[in-house]
Amino acid sequence: MTIATQSTKPAKPTPAELEMLRLLWQSGAATARQVHEAAQLGRPEIQYATVLRLLQVMHAKGLLNRDERQRAHVYAPAQAQDTLQTSLIKDLIQKAFSGSGKALVLAALRGHVSKKERQEIQALLDESAD
Repeated sequence: MTIATQSTKPAKPTPAELEMLRLLWQSGAATARQVHEAAQLGRPEIQYATVLRLLQVMHAKGLLNRDERQRAHVYAPAQAQDTLQTSLIKDLIQKAFSGSGKALVLAALRGHVSKKERQEIQALLDESAD
């Protein structure tokens, strides 16, 4: 039984790697062929070789675990979605907002949140104030 993992802290994913992670978070562990099929729903032009190479690089970077027990290797994210997102947000807050979470939220609210999302945010704030 061989499940290949990386022991070091995973690198930050590129936009293409984030796309593959989103697919794997949605579907669960999958072979390269399954990931390719899912990726084609949004990007019909994406080639199988591109997806396979991306998954291999992501494994080498520590972003994915790979189960090598079967001929078709099965890939799974090395981190849960919320864990990676939290790490990326912390890094963004430090680098772009001088460590201020408030500045990040205000920037997001200025132009990147719909009216419905604002209402949901307000409801969460009201709920936490109780």
